[in-house]
Amino acid sequence: MTGRHRTLSERGQLDLFRALPGDFAPRDAQDLMAYPFFSLSKSHRVAPIDFSAGAVSIRVEAVPDHGMATIWDADILIWAASQIVEARDAGLRTSRLMMATPYEILTFIGRGTSLRDYRRLKAALDRLQSTTISTTLRQTAEGRRHRFSWINEWQERTNRNGRPDGVEMIVPDWFYQAVLDDALILTIDRAYFDLTGGLERWLYRLVRKHGGRQKDGWRFDFRHLHQKSGSLSPFKRFAFDLRDIIRRQPLPGYTLFTEIEYGGRMLLAFEPSPACGKPVDGLVPSGTRTIVLSGTRGSCYREPKQGVTHGNRVENRALNLESNEESNFEERRRDVQKLIVKVGNALKVTSGDKHQTLDRNASADTPAARQRTPKTSSGDRSGGAS
Repeated sequence: MTGRHRTLSERGQLDLFRALPGDFAPRDAQDLMAYPFFSLSKSHRVAPIDFSAGAVSIRVEAVPDHGMATIWDADILIWAASQIVEARDAGLRTSRLMMATPYEILTFIGRGTSLRDYRRLKAALDRLQSTTISTTLRQTAEGRRHRFSWINEWQERTNRNGRPDGVEMIVPDWFYQAVLDDALILTIDRAYFDLTGGLERWLYRLVRKHGGRQKDGWRFDFRHLHQKSGSLSPFKRFAFDLRDIIRRQPLPGYTLFTEIEYGGRMLLAFEPSPACGKPVDGLVPSGTRTIVLSGTRGSCYREPKQGVTHGNRVENRALNLESNEESNFEERRRDVQKLIVKVGNALKVTSGDKHQTLDRNASADTPAARQRTPKTSSGDRSGGAS
């Protein structure tokens, strides 16, 4: 896929992108990029996703017939968001009703156009329509929840001769209003569609939402990332996969590395990579040129960073504390829970010692104990006094 794509609008064909040659900039809603709305596995998932952090709560539910919408199905929503934004910017009247041919959608999201791909597209539309989300995100009243599906309805269109003539769908107002709000829209790299793993796709969306262009990047606690991903994998497996992504560096435009705080807390850190074609600082694989040519994809062959080295010591760089507010909140919440358990155990031990002391005092006042204790008579006391 190179160049530009076209899609239908109310005035006919509309160029989707006004990007630099070879660049790709579909729009995606930030809320969709930062929270666990989709399954990260292509396998059939019916187990719900439950996420809660601060005032944000999300529950995603699926039906057994279709399963939960996956992060690959979300590519269709990226297509929809791009069409709405570009139509609005071109001065066209936008609508929640969207129409296109399967070929246009599939080529946009980097898929094939075979019969098998058409069937997979329809299965994805089914999952997007049947998956329901209940969330407090973007609700004016505290605790208020909103329930919706990614697609209200969809149908196949036919022409006068009864032949397939594309599909039409209606996106929910929650999604539509988010797309129209410029503050909730970000561009993503076209290489995103080449990411094959569900975790690395979700991680790119998270990094793209939080990373921005901040010099010191952002940081997240491993355990908080596990919770926020909605993954069904055990934490150890999740951490292993996360370290493998850090080793491979597949995320376009960003560099990932790990940091370990005092106490052993593991953090994922990420920051924007330098523009390709500029000198690359740090280590590069053997044989790589010092100046990486313009057009080089990914992280320009950079090795993952391992902190700042002073002699034989490797240290973490200065923290961007604002970036880790949500992760720190979860970490502090866990610390408080651990402290409560620790204090409770200490109180149990103290209470047990007190009971043992009372038991010893009580046993010392028994008749047998009194018989074993020598007593001094009054005569002895008087004799001794004289």
